[in-house]
Amino acid sequence: MVGRANLSNRVLDTTILIALIVFSLACLVPILHTLAVSFSDKAAADAGRVLLLPIDATTASYAKVLDDGLFFHAFYISIKRVVFGGLLNFALTVMMAYALSKDAKQFRMRNVYMWFLVFTMLFSGGIVPWFMTIKSYGLLNSMWALILPHAVQVFNVILLMNFFRNLPKELSEAAEIDGAGPWYIMIRLFVPLSLPAIATVTLFSIVFHWNSFFDGLILMNKQDHYPLQTYIQTLVAQLSAQAMTGMSPEQLAQAMAVSNRTFNAAKIIISMIPILLIYPFIQRFFIHGITLGSVKE
Repeated sequence: MVGRANLSNRVLDTTILIALIVFSLACLVPILHTLAVSFSDKAAADAGRVLLLPIDATTASYAKVLDDGLFFHAFYISIKRVVFGGLLNFALTVMMAYALSKDAKQFRMRNVYMWFLVFTMLFSGGIVPWFMTIKSYGLLNSMWALILPHAVQVFNVILLMNFFRNLPKELSEAAEIDGAGPWYIMIRLFVPLSLPAIATVTLFSIVFHWNSFFDGLILMNKQDHYPLQTYIQTLVAQLSAQAMTGMSPEQLAQAMAVSNRTFNAAKIIISMIPILLIYPFIQRFFIHGITLGSVKE
């Protein structure tokens, strides 16, 4: 019986492993296909002959993307948005999660604020009131219009709050006996012990700010104020409507060597690079932070 049980467990483990490998490859194949298309010739890409390897490899699409000063300016704006937005989100999320991690006896208004946060997750005021509010504060065409409306992300607050609530209460009680105040306990005790959860919500914040493009499209009236994701959305339309008259022979050859398909693939790959560089350093905290932060006592 023991031998049969061990055999069945091995079969189950092998089946799960194979299923995970197949799923991982299914996630990897689209990325490899996009990378191959970005380096392929225009005719091969438009004909649909590119699979996982480039055909008639060329860097014309990347040259078209990178040969533009506005591209690097938009890249710089996105970097600033991620840095300032991530720092602001980190500070506000930690403070709010720490306060809400206390019970109703320690923080009497806890339930009121908690229901208020949950309400904002379920209902929103709509795009027009949101736009009018930002306009009334004079934030249009400002980087802060991209940061302040997303300064507090409720899901991150709830995730970090549950992580704080799972920490032993004896730690904060002992610190209070020694004369430590709330700020000291939060900064010197809770934050160092919650690095997995903090790294997780920080990753969520970074990915959100980096991938967001719709708010830049609505709140920015000038192209030189666009973040990267908003800017690259406009490049295809410009490429399709680009007049060939008046162009130099070099510019004409470059434009003719690029199609919307290869151009889209190139900008997708370029926009993925920063996240791919950051993710390996945070990934080891990711699963631990999610599993502990999602369990509520």
